[in-house]
Amino acid sequence: MAVEIERRFLVKNDAWRGQVEPKLLYQAYLSVEKERTMRVRVVGDEAWLTLKGYISDVSRHEFEYPIPLQDALSIIDNMCPFKMKKHRYCIDFGGHTFEVDEYFGDNAPLVVAEIELPSEDTAFERPEWLGEEITHDGRFTNAYLSQHPYSAW
Repeated sequence: MAVEIERRFLVKNDAWRGQVEPKLLYQAYLSVEKERTMRVRVVGDEAWLTLKGYISDVSRHEFEYPIPLQDALSIIDNMCPFKMKKHRYCIDFGGHTFEVDEYFGDNAPLVVAEIELPSEDTAFERPEWLGEEITHDGRFTNAYLSQHPYSAW
């Protein structure tokens, strides 16, 4: 069974900028329940359907499947009530990859960093731009943000 172990942080300054070029992510949700989320994501000309099941605030069951781009766009347009766009920057630091997400639209100016780990207690080096940990605050999940934009808090 696939398990994603991830910790999330606010980004406290712009020292990470300029290290890598971003990818534009367009994603939408069919289900946004805490216990289970179903997402369609498009990056360039590739698309995926992702199913996540809650284990803990740090760990989730995760199953991800590539799907045809036109199917993804049709699902997003016709079946997904919750949508968002963001830039993602993948930054290697201290032997790990941090994914920095810079949100657009109603979620701007939110910038969040995520790190996937092999276990919940894995130690890692923190870059100086990494701010407060928000892993246990469900408001910062993409599923929540798709329904309750950051600008409305």
